[in-house]
Amino acid sequence: MKFRSQHSIASFIVDFYCPQYRLIVELDGEIHDQQIEYDAARTKKLNQLGYRVIGFCNQEVISNLSSVLQQILKAIEP
Repeated sequence: MKFRSQHSIASFIVDFYCPQYRLIVELDGEIHDQQIEYDAARTKKLNQLGYRVIGFCNQEVISNLSSVLQQILKAIEP
């Protein structure tokens, strides 16, 4: 899978985007604790546009990368 980082989709900038699977991977830091409603609305809009969105907190990526990678692979399964 090839990902683009900081990719523009509609009026949003997503962290990572894989065009082959229309998959968006978001990494969330502490700021996202303060914008839960915005993030939910953004995800809903991206889903309506035909994208799949999965997210991980930064600490999860740092402490358990193998699990994160497995979840990304699972997200592309039919």
